[in-house]
Amino acid sequence: MVQPEPGRTSLARAAALVAGARRGVAFTGAGISQESGIQTYRGQGGLWNTTSPRTSSIDFFLADPAAYWEVARERGTTLLAARPNAAHQALVELERRGNLAAVVTQNVDGLHLIAGSAAVIELHGNGREVVCLDCGNREPRSQVQGRLPEELPPRCPRCGGIHLKPAAVFFGEAMPVEATSRAFDLAGECDLMLVVGSSLAVYPAAQVPLVAHDAGAPLIILNAEPTPFDDLATVVLRGRAGELLPELTRAAAAAGGGS
Repeated sequence: MVQPEPGRTSLARAAALVAGARRGVAFTGAGISQESGIQTYRGQGGLWNTTSPRTSSIDFFLADPAAYWEVARERGTTLLAARPNAAHQALVELERRGNLAAVVTQNVDGLHLIAGSAAVIELHGNGREVVCLDCGNREPRSQVQGRLPEELPPRCPRCGGIHLKPAAVFFGEAMPVEATSRAFDLAGECDLMLVVGSSLAVYPAAQVPLVAHDAGAPLIILNAEPTPFDDLATVVLRGRAGELLPELTRAAAAAGGGS
């Protein structure tokens, strides 16, 4: 008798859990967007291996907005060029099939919204928009990026202020209260927590899967590298999100998940 490969066994078990979910929550990190051309922060090839996290702190920005935009200019170009990959689309399909109630993301790239996910909780904001800290005016990041060659730091078109900041949570800032509360409520009520592409090393966001686990929901972790929560997971799938998540979605459909 041929024994099944452990990876196949794990995938089948994960597919059965996804197929049976009706209030599932996906919790996503930088790994889901890597195949869209956005660099991860931690792990092999991560941004913080070559760039100081200090450059994304609120103190660094407030001290010298021009220095911040010098550093962020290239990152902004990459972010705006990024498009959803197969992993983002797989989550849209799981939502459509009724297996997922929401996506809770640590990412600021807006790709879940662009892909078409209807219920997206952005714990760290959205870097495709820029807000003026002086007057509150908001504008697309693409407009600010376009002014950078002639205007550094960029100025607010409404008030002329220089404190134009991406609408993302910087180090030293609190996560948005409403989004954070909603994420923890969803985690406490879900019947499955599907972690995709997160190192689960950034707090307090990483507590969201813990709340689901402590409430009794099965935990599936799909990530390229080990995480601190692997021992708590019902299933751990190791690999690239753009390859494994569509495969998991197809297997869940075959197992009878959703409509």
